[in-house]
Amino acid sequence: MKNMVVIDPVTRIEGHAKITIALDDTGSVSDCRFHVTEFRGFEEFCKGRPVWEMPSLTARTCGICPVSHLLASAKAGDAVMGVTIPDNAVRLRRIVNLGQIIQSHALSFFHLSAPDLLLGWDSEPADRNVFGLMAEEPELARRGIMLRSFGQGVIESIAGRKVHAPGILPGGIAEPMTEETRERLRENLVEARKTAEDALVLFTGILDDYEREVRAFGSFSSLFLGLANDDGLWEHYDGHLKMVDSEGTIVADRVAPADYRSIIGEAGRRDSYLKSPYFKPSVGPDEDPLAGMYRVGPLARLNVCERMGVPAADEALAEYRERAGGVATSSFFYHYARLIEILAATERMADHLANDDVTSSHVRARAAVNAHHVVGVSEAPRGTLFHEYLVDEHGVLTDMNMIIATGQNNLPMNETVLQIAREWIDGPAIPEGILNRIEAGIRAYDPCLSCSTHAIGMMPLIVSLVAPDGEVLSEVRRG
Repeated sequence: MKNMVVIDPVTRIEGHAKITIALDDTGSVSDCRFHVTEFRGFEEFCKGRPVWEMPSLTARTCGICPVSHLLASAKAGDAVMGVTIPDNAVRLRRIVNLGQIIQSHALSFFHLSAPDLLLGWDSEPADRNVFGLMAEEPELARRGIMLRSFGQGVIESIAGRKVHAPGILPGGIAEPMTEETRERLRENLVEARKTAEDALVLFTGILDDYEREVRAFGSFSSLFLGLANDDGLWEHYDGHLKMVDSEGTIVADRVAPADYRSIIGEAGRRDSYLKSPYFKPSVGPDEDPLAGMYRVGPLARLNVCERMGVPAADEALAEYRERAGGVATSSFFYHYARLIEILAATERMADHLANDDVTSSHVRARAAVNAHHVVGVSEAPRGTLFHEYLVDEHGVLTDMNMIIATGQNNLPMNETVLQIAREWIDGPAIPEGILNRIEAGIRAYDPCLSCSTHAIGMMPLIVSLVAPDGEVLSEVRRG
C-alpha cells in the first residue's frame, strides 16, 4: 500500500479522510488504512506568542471541544506562574468541563450515532442522519438537542461563551458564579439527568441486537490511558496518569503529567498527518509502535477508574462491566461509555452546585513567570489532552507540543477499520451499508475530524479496494 498512497498537504479540511483496502491473492482483505489528510500547524505558529494568550489561541484547535484546550492550556499557564489556583476556581473549571463532556457526548450519541443504531446501518443514506431521526423519533431528537444545549449553557454561564470562551485563563477563572446562575443550572440539571437516564435505558435495550458489531467494531487487546486519582474515582480534570491493559492489570500508575514523555512516544506515519502516540515501555527502538497501542476517551476512562463515585453512574458502571465481561475491549462500547459519563457528569455537577462555596468571589491567582518548562493535562471528551510549553523569562513560547486525544486513538482506529473490513467485505463489491459500517467504526471514537462535518451523516470519504497487483477493483466516494 505504501507505493499507492499519496497524501497531498491539504490544510484546514476538517473531517476529510480516506480509507484504502487491499486484497490478497484470494480476494480477502489483507490490509486497511485510515488516512487523515488535515494539517493544522498549531505547534509551529504558536511559537513566539505569550503564554497568557495560549488558552484563547489553542481553543481554536477545535470548535466542538474548545473547553478542553482552554483547560489544558490554562493549567500549563498555572504551572508557568507556579501558583495553586483557588479551590473555587478548580470547582468552576470542573463544572465547565462536565458541561463540555455533556454537550460533546450528546452530539456524538444523538446526532452522529443514533441514526445508525435506530434507523439501521442499511437505511437510506439521505434519511440516515439527524433529520431522519427527527422524523422517526422526534421526542428523542428533541431531548438530545436540549441535552447538548444544556451543556453549552453551562459553559457559557461560567466561561462567558459557548465556543472559545474567554473566562478560563492562567490562574483560574475570570469571573465568579452568581447565585442566579447557580439556581438556573440546578433547575435545568433535572431534565438533563432524566435524558441521560432514559438514553441509557434505550441503549442497553437494543445492545443485544448488535452482538456482531460488539465483536467486530474494534474488539481487540490494547492498553488504556486516562487520568486517575488517589481514591480510584472517575477523573476528568486533574490527577496522575494511569495505564491498564485488557485484563485490568496496571502497567503504569502515578505518573505525573509533567513526566508523560517517560511513557508516551509519538510516531509519524507516511500515509497520514495524524501522529501515532504509543506506550514507550512496550516498544523497543526498532519495533512497530503498534506494540504500544493504547486507547483514550470514555472507554479508557471507565477501564482505568475503579468506580464513578456517584450512585446512579456507579450502578450503570456495574452493569456495563457485566455486559463487557470485565474490561471493555470493544470500541463499540464507546457509545455505552459516553452515556454513563453523561449521567456521571450530571450527578457530579449537582454535587458541585450544592456546595455553598461555589459562588465564592475568590477565583483567580496572579503571578509572573516562575517556571519555564511546563505541562498542562486534562481529559477532553475524546480522551487525555496534553499541552507542553517551553517559555522564556517573559513568558513567550519558544517551543510547544500538543498530543490530542484523536491522535492517541489513531492506531486503534486503523485496527478497527481493518477488523470491520475483514468481517464484512467479501469480494470487490462494496454495498453502501458496508461502507457505512466502516465509517461507523471511525465514528465510534468520535474523532475531532468527524464531529464538525458529520452532523448529517456525510463525512467526505473514499474507500478503495486494491488487488495485489495494485489495480483498483472498486472505489466508493462520499462527499
